[in-house]
Amino acid sequence: MALTRETFAGPWAGLPVAWTDDDRFDEAAYRENVANCCRAGVPGVYTGGTTGEFYAMELDEFSQVARATVEECHAHGKPAMVGCSSTYTRGAVRRATIAAELGADAVQLAMPFWIEIGEPQIVPFCKAVAEAAGLPLSIYDTPRSKRSLTLDHHRAIKEAVPGYIMVKATPGSIGAMPEGCAALAELVNVFVHESLWAELPAAGIHGCCSAMVYWNPRVVLDFWSKVQAGDSAAVEQLHRKFASLHDFLFAQFGPKGYTDTTYDRLAGAACGFLKTNLRNRAPYPPATAEDVQTLRNWCQDHFPEMLWKL
Repeated sequence: MALTRETFAGPWAGLPVAWTDDDRFDEAAYRENVANCCRAGVPGVYTGGTTGEFYAMELDEFSQVARATVEECHAHGKPAMVGCSSTYTRGAVRRATIAAELGADAVQLAMPFWIEIGEPQIVPFCKAVAEAAGLPLSIYDTPRSKRSLTLDHHRAIKEAVPGYIMVKATPGSIGAMPEGCAALAELVNVFVHESLWAELPAAGIHGCCSAMVYWNPRVVLDFWSKVQAGDSAAVEQLHRKFASLHDFLFAQFGPKGYTDTTYDRLAGAACGFLKTNLRNRAPYPPATAEDVQTLRNWCQDHFPEMLWKL
């Protein structure tokens, strides 16, 4: 499925990987989650991001997860994007090559995150990975990479890699700010977290690498449709509800040291759409069944429409 700037849009599901109790890839459970997201109407599915625990996965596991994602998406007529981030060029190139061989529709890449990449190496790094994949490129622009990309960096990457068509702009990056978002949107599609949808639509946002879309796809897809329609009153109302949900999550569970993937498994399970256990990879702590019930109770009292009902 050829992704272009016209079609690479909307809230893509950035799914967590399902693990068994003995810490192996639970392929059946994961495939079911991918298929359910596709059937629920998400525009695409994305693996290999932070919630997908790319940093805690062996290469053979990466291949298994990428294959399952691509096959399930294509079986349901949806595109798949595979995150190929690594701490070194060869590692990212190997992953991008595998993703292309498996039939992925796009690859995503963060800057190397252990040792900060030098200024002269940014464009060659992106070009090497893009050439290995031969697919549309998305950049995961995150402060966790230790290298903040400037507008000039993005322009230089775009010039060297014409297939660079989407940036996942996280808080702290230029694409998550009004002026930066507007400038970046002239070059590539800008994906931002749902918490910024009320602030940035006029600046040209195009979608999201989303966790909340598999907390409840019906609510989040409706939220996105209101953003696209310019229904500012409805967008602001939903924004306040989501902000309240996030405030509760971080106040209630932040002291436990939970990471992105822990929060997303917890909320997906509490809202009822995501069908996987709560296990994520050590040393990062998993949520508990009690946490799930606590969040479900809060949603019932404060945001009942987030609870999934068939």
